[in-house]
Amino acid sequence: MVQVREVMSSDVATVASDASVADAAKCMVKGGFGSVIVVHGKMLVGILTERDVLRAAAEEIDLSAASVEAYMTPDPDTAEPGLETEDAAGLMLSRGFRHLPVTEGGDLVGIVSLRDVLSARIGRR
Repeated sequence: MVQVREVMSSDVATVASDASVADAAKCMVKGGFGSVIVVHGKMLVGILTERDVLRAAAEEIDLSAASVEAYMTPDPDTAEPGLETEDAAGLMLSRGFRHLPVTEGGDLVGIVSLRDVLSARIGRR
């Protein structure tokens, strides 16, 4: 079985909880990320995804003035590095999201995407 630690990215894009949606979107584009983790200090407080940015844009608001806190998913589900990728995929599919922060002992250590875990499954065949 493949564990999340084997397919996760430890290169995690983060933004402060008071960042604007525009700043978060710039961070995602620059790094080629589909999401950013929202932090307050070192504490993970949320996740903002491409879908959230689109939702904000659809509301025709000023994205440079809108706070990520207004559009993020607060207190997102997380995975431990030792979680099996099949379990991570099941969690993401059942809950309807594509990005899962990875924490160990409460510290953010990575992020895994649905593509990552499904690729691990396909690669094993």
